[in-house]
Amino acid sequence: MRSLVAALALTALSAAAQAPTDVRIALVIGNAAYAGAAALDNPTKDAKAMGEVLRGLGFTVVEVRDGSKTQMSEAIAQVQANLKGKQAIGMLYYAGHGLQLDWRNYMVPVDAKLRQAADVPAQTVELAQVIEAFKTAGNRMNIVVLDACRDNPFGGSASGKGLAQLDAPPGTFLAYATAPGNVAEDGDSKSGNGLYTQYLLEELKKPSAKIEDVFKRVRLNVRKQSQGRQIPWESTSLEDDFYFNSGLKPSQPLDDSVKEKSFALEKADWDKIKDSKSADDFYAYLQKYPNGSISEQAQFAVDRLQKAAIVLGPNKQGITALAAGANRYKVGDSFTMELRDGFSNAVTSRNVYKVTAADDVRVILNGGEAELDQMGGVVKNRLGTKDPAILQVPADLAIGKKWRSTFVNTRDGQNSTNNYWDAKIVALEELDLPIGKIMAFKVERNGRAVGRNGVTVQTGTSWIDPKTMMIVRSDLLFRNNGKITEYSSSVMVALQKSP
Repeated sequence: MRSLVAALALTALSAAAQAPTDVRIALVIGNAAYAGAAALDNPTKDAKAMGEVLRGLGFTVVEVRDGSKTQMSEAIAQVQANLKGKQAIGMLYYAGHGLQLDWRNYMVPVDAKLRQAADVPAQTVELAQVIEAFKTAGNRMNIVVLDACRDNPFGGSASGKGLAQLDAPPGTFLAYATAPGNVAEDGDSKSGNGLYTQYLLEELKKPSAKIEDVFKRVRLNVRKQSQGRQIPWESTSLEDDFYFNSGLKPSQPLDDSVKEKSFALEKADWDKIKDSKSADDFYAYLQKYPNGSISEQAQFAVDRLQKAAIVLGPNKQGITALAAGANRYKVGDSFTMELRDGFSNAVTSRNVYKVTAADDVRVILNGGEAELDQMGGVVKNRLGTKDPAILQVPADLAIGKKWRSTFVNTRDGQNSTNNYWDAKIVALEELDLPIGKIMAFKVERNGRAVGRNGVTVQTGTSWIDPKTMMIVRSDLLFRNNGKITEYSSSVMVALQKSP
């Protein structure tokens, strides 16, 4: 029988060839031997393996295995004390049972005996307790990893399946082993680790483990291995890049020549597979380019070719986004966009767009006046042809999500510009539009168009309706060689979707 005694002693930092210079402290908890419930196979093994890997990455680790509520609370207090005032990197890794109650997420200690909802706050440890400890300590960055959505024997005391969908607090990277509202696979006793942790350990050991790349690759591997039954989920509010092997690095913009060479390699690989009917081709592409300029299109292709066996639960506002990989446009759809001058707010044009032809790849507007892909990316309009399409809406939506859109715009068959856009979802907010009140994801965008007439700098904000995955408002400001050339606002004033 597993011991219920927690190993709370701090361990020394391991020597590493490229030891990080930042202070790193991790709380690692693995609960498996639950009172009154069947023991889980892997959480304590997961915690042991994770602790070893994190020590090798320069983390001081406080480790708890089969912890009671008291032991877990004591460990949180100890970690907070060791982090305090050090501007450190704090991390929580938890494997075991977890549940949600009234939009709060709870880690379940091994001594919990949950019979009704009222037992949950008294007998479990709320995730917010750890996040508050990190905040009080003054950490500059937090990483929270929850492999905590096993098929829960305490489900009768929860208010929903799995964990609740929450946005990452400031300065935090939040990772779930599976999408909110779903359960994760524990793995079997022979596998040695749970499905999610198995792949997370593999990625953390790689020489260049950039945090966003790590978790995107883990998501891909888990999804592929489970055949879509388990799809990890992340939310982030980090501003800087973090590398597990070397530390925190400010994001540095690349110059145009480097971007051009990098994109040329990525696009050459994309052109080889873009028409493939095999999800494996796109999985391989995403392993190579987890955060590339065409990665969202590749993710959308995976979503189309291998349908998810789960459904992302609604967020706190009750919003459920359009299903991943679903066609976003059908023949007969129509929408009207009103263009306004950004300075005077005067209406400059009113354009009606109707989908006159569509398949799983292309969408034709107004008989050929413009062309989109099924993600809503612009392939062709009055300003030219784009290769690849302008990525306006990503494969999925979450606050903190970032993506790039790099494309060549060719006009009149000869004039071309190289375009580099970066976008980030920064909020979910209510808009009062002519089509009604909508909860929409707010996206901040900036980029450059480089051509023979100089450099045009573009900054803007757009809002995406998660129910249709369409842009309902977009504000753009253009500067050419330092001078403002255009400031406009485009607002959806009418929308009709075909059944």
